[in-house]
Formats: sequence, structure tokens, C-alpha cells
Amino acid sequence: MLAKRVLAVAEGITVEDVLCTSGRSSWSAPEPTESYGVVFVRRGCFRRRVDGFESFLDPVSLYVDEPGHEQQVAHPCDGGDECTQIVLSGVAVGALWGDLSPSRGPIFTSSAADLVHRRLVSSLRSGDAFDLAERVGQLLAAVRECGTRIRHRGRATTAAARHRVVDDAREAIAVQPTIGLFELARVVAVSPHHLSRIFRVETGETISRYRNRARVRLALERLADRERSLSRLAGELGFADQAHLARVVRREVGSTPSALRSTLGIGI
Repeated sequence: MLAKRVLAVAEGITVEDVLCTSGRSSWSAPEPTESYGVVFVRRGCFRRRVDGFESFLDPVSLYVDEPGHEQQVAHPCDGGDECTQIVLSGVAVGALWGDLSPSRGPIFTSSAADLVHRRLVSSLRSGDAFDLAERVGQLLAAVRECGTRIRHRGRATTAAARHRVVDDAREAIAVQPTIGLFELARVVAVSPHHLSRIFRVETGETISRYRNRARVRLALERLADRERSLSRLAGELGFADQAHLARVVRREVGSTPSALRSTLGIGI
């Protein structure tokens, strides 16, 4: 169910391509975290529990590991997930990150940082591991600059309830990226206004912007798989047409879908 492929190793850094083929599943058995690492989600989604704290991970997010913690994973829907795991030695952590703190919950990545990550994966798949430490260092610097952790404000019980609603909303967006506000509010059983307000408090993003970022991440993964029809891709991700897809992708990552298909598809 879980397959790992080492893409590159150098100077205390290991980059792994991680594929989970799990269907819908409950919580796995607790497992200790044995290394420092940063895990990017490229496709799919899952829930993660660390020392009793539960959060939701999708392609708009990553998490940070350090030894001494215990984690569990559950999949709320079929399809599994694909991730990029960057494992760091203690020396590499000190050199590239400094004070790496564990992430019980997700860190939201900018589109620019996600594109740096995906280009790194593409180049490593094609066998280009030159200057790995420098490139991983640049990626982690981009993450540190843009990463926003999910926020928990107010009384503990109120914050926990808000956190659950927003995680459920993010899960619904991951499963159905074309979902509208009214349907999303119905799924999580709160009013559209309340959902819009707490979603922004928790994530720092409007629902519309977050959904666009999620759809662009899905588009990037499909482009890396050399999706041939941009009009089909636009339709399946809920864009009005191919031109609309191109505008949103370019606004998010600064490049066109056609250009990204050429650069991300290397080695696939």
C-alpha cells in the first residue's frame, strides 16, 4: 500500500517519491517519527494525527517531522495519495533550516514554493541530482518565507470546533474541487457566511482563493503526467474554458499550462 522510491541522496539529504495506494481507511497503527523531514502532498489527501492532534493534508499543504513524535494516518476517500518526502540529517537541518520546528498541523505553501518543489521532483526523476543540497536549501527557504500555519484562536473548545469545520471544508474541496460555496456550507453544516469567516481566520485565505490554489495544484500534477488536452483539463477542474484555466494558472505560478507541461513532464 505504501511504496517509496529514492530520487536522490547527497550531503545528509534524501528525496523520496512516496506513493500510497490506500482506499478509504480508518486510522493506522501509531508509528514513531524517526527522522527530520518535510513532506509535500502532490496528489490526493489524508488525515494525520500527531500526539493526539488531528489535521487534514492536501496539495495546498505540507508538514514537518522531527524525531520523538508519534503519528497515525487515515484516508477519508479512495485514491490514496502521492507525496514528496525530504528527509534531513541533523547536520542538514542545521545547515538548511536552522530551528526546524515540528508541524502537528499543516503549513500552507505558496504557489511559487509548490512550483519549485515540483520542478525539483521533475529534474530528479530525469536523473539530474546535481547541486541537490543547494536546490533543497532554496526550496526550504521558499517554504519558510511563505508558510502559514493553520491558526487556532479563542477558547480551546471554540478553536477546536472551528478547526474541525475548516478541515472538513478543505477535505470537501480536495474531493470535489468544483464545489460551490452553498454546497460546501451544506456539506459542513454551517451557514455560508460563518464558513467564509472562519475559513479565512483559520487559513488566511478566502474559500475562493483556496479552491483556485487547490485546482491549480491538481492541474500541475496532471501536466506533469503530460495531460494532452488542456480543454479537457479545464472542464474537469471546473474552469469556464481553456483560456480561463491558462489565466488562473499563469496568475498563480507565473507560467502557462503549455510551458509547464514541457518543464514538469521531464522524465515521466
